[in-house]
Amino acid sequence: MTRARLESGLAGLGPVAVAVSGGVDSLTLATLAHRLAPHATLIVHAVSPAVPGEATERVRAEGAREGWDLRVIEAGEFADPAYRANPVNRCFFCKTSLYGAIRSVTDRQILSGANRDDLGEYRPGLDAAREHGVRHPYVEAGLDKAAVRALARDLGLGAVAELPAAPCLSSRVETGIPIEPETLGFIHAVERLVGGALDAGTGPKRAVRCRVRAEGVVVELDPESLAALDADGRAALGAGIRGIAPQRLAGPVRFAPYRVGSAFLTGASRS
Repeated sequence: MTRARLESGLAGLGPVAVAVSGGVDSLTLATLAHRLAPHATLIVHAVSPAVPGEATERVRAEGAREGWDLRVIEAGEFADPAYRANPVNRCFFCKTSLYGAIRSVTDRQILSGANRDDLGEYRPGLDAAREHGVRHPYVEAGLDKAAVRALARDLGLGAVAELPAAPCLSSRVETGIPIEPETLGFIHAVERLVGGALDAGTGPKRAVRCRVRAEGVVVELDPESLAALDADGRAALGAGIRGIAPQRLAGPVRFAPYRVGSAFLTGASRS
């Protein structure tokens, strides 16, 4: 049974530090690890302009509910020009900063919430994890995203189990466009505006992504949310988005179907 393998694997690691972003994967791992060995589990959450405030609030709330030994630190990736340049392997620089920051506060084995589904995508952050000796208990136990959600339900995590996927805000910025805190703040504001207007983003199949592209701003929505947005709604939301956009992002706003990782451009996808 995968849960038994997961628990056995965690038991053999000794004292651990679980890196928690605020999503279902890492919150579930942190909860299980802490329940199995509360005195040997440190939970670490890193804040930065790329992490929505709601994610931090969620981590703090779960930590208080579960009685975690929680450490909130600065991620520090914005001090790295290579990260801010937003190259194809931006995630490598992000995770390098993250794991370095965690290592500066603990010598425990660092754990991530990566699952088997993550192995099927280009994830340069996994290279950074390898360099820092980070372990991925879900991968080692053979759990994919669906299994993680099932585990979250078994653990009684309620709404956490149904959280939609929520990669960092920098993932919305097209490769090669510099990462700026002001841009990320705008992206977050747009997603809250659109999600609130459409009551979207409340389940695992819902998606609201504000993409900043060379061509302008594109809001990607799951099929149900996109279908609910008529011409008048598009015009009203477009006007609202333009009203909060920084000057350099002013211009037309387009709505499109959600595509995973569509802001990520390789050499082939640029042509």
